[in-house]
Amino acid sequence: MAEKVLITGATGLIGHELVRLCKENNLPVHYLTTQKEKIVSEPGFKGFYWNPAEGIIDPEAFEDVTIIVHLAGAPIAGRWTEKYKKTIIDSRVQSANLLYETLKELNHNIGYFISASGINIYPDSQTKLYTEEDVVVADTFLGEVVEAWENAAAQFKNLGMDVAKVRTGMVLDKNKGALPKLVQPVKLGAGAPLGSGDQWQSWIHIEDIAGIYFFLLTHKLEGIYNAVASNPVQNKRMIELIASQLRKPLWMPKVPAFLLKLILGEMAILVLEGQLVSSNKIKKLGYQFRFYNAESALQDLLT
Repeated sequence: MAEKVLITGATGLIGHELVRLCKENNLPVHYLTTQKEKIVSEPGFKGFYWNPAEGIIDPEAFEDVTIIVHLAGAPIAGRWTEKYKKTIIDSRVQSANLLYETLKELNHNIGYFISASGINIYPDSQTKLYTEEDVVVADTFLGEVVEAWENAAAQFKNLGMDVAKVRTGMVLDKNKGALPKLVQPVKLGAGAPLGSGDQWQSWIHIEDIAGIYFFLLTHKLEGIYNAVASNPVQNKRMIELIASQLRKPLWMPKVPAFLLKLILGEMAILVLEGQLVSSNKIKKLGYQFRFYNAESALQDLLT
């Protein structure tokens, strides 16, 4: 039977690039969207409506599908009110649960499930190198989010599927995500390290994160995988590299942690904390990164 993939979150940052890769490789894609105006139907690419909050899903989305890639989830970079925290968790867990409950009732040929996850499951550290063998979970809201996300993915094993979880680092993309937020103050001549500047940023180029998903689904690899480039950098180095690429001076003092906490609240851990993460596992299995170091990644994205 020919492969067909169903992608949730297909119009998001990673999903958009993964869809492009699938199309390039003639892998047919079905995708689920909560916005009816984003539904298109063309050869090899077809959209279907769902609403996880209301338990609504179009069962035709699963027709002839053999692989599910679950990328759906509300952005974590929104102010963390108690209401939005619930949205962050529910958007990941409710959506996985809806897929699971629907598949329990359907005749289907799906044998493989890949879920997005995050390196934020690992505690903040400037010295510890984390691998997939580490089972410690950060005592933070993000640690809670990722643990719930991965538990929601694990249940698909009960349906006889192989399951992979992709612990993603900071995705570098020209137009979306973290990079434009780091670039903007540098462009304005106000670039500066955040907090101590010593926190690690385990990053990955947008082409490589999509490439890892495609590599996993092509080889049907199960288990946990860290999706980060080989050479993480500290925040102060990332800012220096961006400034160098943009030919902008850095003269501002470091942005104090207390100020960031005042502005961002609890969400400040997104910029003040970091993890040093290894991707040796996926490399040993044969994935070849296009962008190994931050210099080449930023050169590609900022020129």
